[in-house]
Amino acid sequence: MNNRFNALEALLHREKILVETHEESISEFFACNVFTNQAMQGFMVPKVYKQVEAIINAGESLTRELADHVADAMQNWAMAHGATHYAHWFQPLTGRTAEKHDSFFTLENGKAIDEFGSSALVQQEPDGSSFPGGGLRTTFEARGYTAWDPTSPAFILDVEGEKTLCIPTIFVTYGGQSLDYKLPLLKSQSYLEEAAIDVCQLFDENVNKVHVTLGWEQEYFLVDAGLFNARPDLMITGRTLLGRYAPKGQQLDDHYFGSIPERMYAYMRELENECHKLGIPVRTRHNEVAPSQYELAPIFEEVNVAVDHNQLLMDLMERIAKRHKLRVLFHEKPYAGVNGSGKHNNWSMATNTGKNLLSPGKDPSNNLQFLTVFMSTIQAVYKHADLLRASVTSASNDHRLGANEAPPAIISVFIGETLTKVLNEIEKGGVASAAGVKEVLNLLAKVPDLEKDNTDRNRTSPFAFTGNKFEIRMVGSTMNCAAPMTIMNMIVGKQLREFSQDVEILRANNMDKEEAILTVIKRYIIESKAIRFEGDGYSDEWKEEAKRRGLSNNADTPSALEAYATKATVDLFVESGVLSETEVHAHYDVRLEDYALKLQIESRTLAEMCMNQVLPAAITYQNTLLENVTALKSLGGDSSLFVGQWELVKEISEYINTIKSNVYAMRVERDKADELEAIERARAYCDNVKPLMEKIRTCADKLEPLVDDSLWQLPKYRELLFMN
Repeated sequence: MNNRFNALEALLHREKILVETHEESISEFFACNVFTNQAMQGFMVPKVYKQVEAIINAGESLTRELADHVADAMQNWAMAHGATHYAHWFQPLTGRTAEKHDSFFTLENGKAIDEFGSSALVQQEPDGSSFPGGGLRTTFEARGYTAWDPTSPAFILDVEGEKTLCIPTIFVTYGGQSLDYKLPLLKSQSYLEEAAIDVCQLFDENVNKVHVTLGWEQEYFLVDAGLFNARPDLMITGRTLLGRYAPKGQQLDDHYFGSIPERMYAYMRELENECHKLGIPVRTRHNEVAPSQYELAPIFEEVNVAVDHNQLLMDLMERIAKRHKLRVLFHEKPYAGVNGSGKHNNWSMATNTGKNLLSPGKDPSNNLQFLTVFMSTIQAVYKHADLLRASVTSASNDHRLGANEAPPAIISVFIGETLTKVLNEIEKGGVASAAGVKEVLNLLAKVPDLEKDNTDRNRTSPFAFTGNKFEIRMVGSTMNCAAPMTIMNMIVGKQLREFSQDVEILRANNMDKEEAILTVIKRYIIESKAIRFEGDGYSDEWKEEAKRRGLSNNADTPSALEAYATKATVDLFVESGVLSETEVHAHYDVRLEDYALKLQIESRTLAEMCMNQVLPAAITYQNTLLENVTALKSLGGDSSLFVGQWELVKEISEYINTIKSNVYAMRVERDKADELEAIERARAYCDNVKPLMEKIRTCADKLEPLVDDSLWQLPKYRELLFMN
């Protein structure tokens, strides 16, 4: 039985999936499954609601009495929506979400009742033994705690009609150490916001609150479920470990922003409906560059909620795809030869007075508050580029970032022509007051004038300023946004504190406030100049130029992760209160182990596919050719016929032998690596196992067009990318 042809046959005869349509507008059902402020008001008496709202907005802990009121209201709301269970929903260091479900039902004196008190809301105790911990817990300390995060609203998850109240929580060890992504994010957010308030009050004393905002862009591939199931590599690793490029890929750019295929459009419509019910403000959808690649993006939100929404979205995407007989590929590089997928993180800050701190205004050269935050961010990235690079590294993102594809592994900052002129003038001591005026592009009398933005969008830059925010383009599509956001918050918070101190020192020496601010800005402009780059980040010339500037090029995960092991990094985490020294080392070990395990799984999968599918097909076809050669010789026909086939037999034989010998060698190297400690193990997988995988793939991909198509078991790129 050929799984590939069975899958293709099923695809051709699949039934159309009908999507529920909503007669009402999105605004009428948006967040209907979220315990919003409006929902709270509907299930709480006004006095209690006002107390709860004030405490949550102030970032303070609720008293047990108030928590009881919240729990009671939350239970009544959830049960009114049909929920029968509740779950603490958390984000362990696996990179995805986890949940432990409990029923509202219990027995009291033998009588069945529904119960959900403050103790169930505020804290639960899931088994923490099987989650990555990097040594934070010992074998006999299996217990872990989840604790309610009141700053992110609870929601109802509807899975095939079964509804569960989900409560966003942090996850810690029995001793209270971080085992998740949320707690460090919340701590970094608090650290940055405190530092930003101090800086903002240099310009506006009315600022007493700053929030970090995030707008993510989720790229992904869709593939038919039957074809997916016929590829063991896609099922187990999320990427094709072998597969020859299709004759047509993305070279015509005809997929980018093209008409969305009907099947994918139906999937997107259902996904958007479910997102809107859960308060995820997705707004944009379109075809991406590669065939079968797509993107969706939401409206900006407060960073903690945005991260939760992205994690929830990824779960929704996979659930809904299965209903449409599709599978979602989040892997940064599921197919060789076409673009991979990222998750661009658009980061900014806003004040309680309604000001975006990264908005240049009409005249950025005279906007000292903007220049302060803008240059402090660039200075922070310059000082901590290696740590920011480490925050987005992984085995899967190496295929996209490792100096191979957009954006490169070298961290640089793009700010655009206009702002470059502004900074150059400040550095020289002049003023470029007209630099911020937007240019108008008058294209045609019938076409409205286009207002040219102050910044371009350099697609080769890993860290680009795009008008009123910084776009971190190096984040991988599989990643939890909390990882890079935690680092961004922490390093910018640290830099803003230094800015305040630098300004105060100058003012203590009788320098005017504005002059002191401009003096510090000028110093940052000069010191961070090496990391600013406006050109082609893909070019070999940039690699050489970056090296001359002293910028790092950490092209693989083991190299990039070394940033977590430095004293400066540990000191920064400890000083900011984001992680303790023990937690930093533990998180570092978790990342190293994840890298090694991912390559271990990939190498095992590749070996199995070669031995069970690739080589049997190649040997079967080789034997057929040998029979033909023997028959032709015995008939005494044209010698050129059997000579040509004999050459093909030898070529196939060479690839078979190379694959077989490298599969055996890979097993030996894998066994050696698994005997080593964390960093050495990761390094061994990177340096010794990964190159053998690439050699095996090269030979397998050369065999694919040589072997009779009817014998090839694995769906080919032309089918995976173009049959939907």
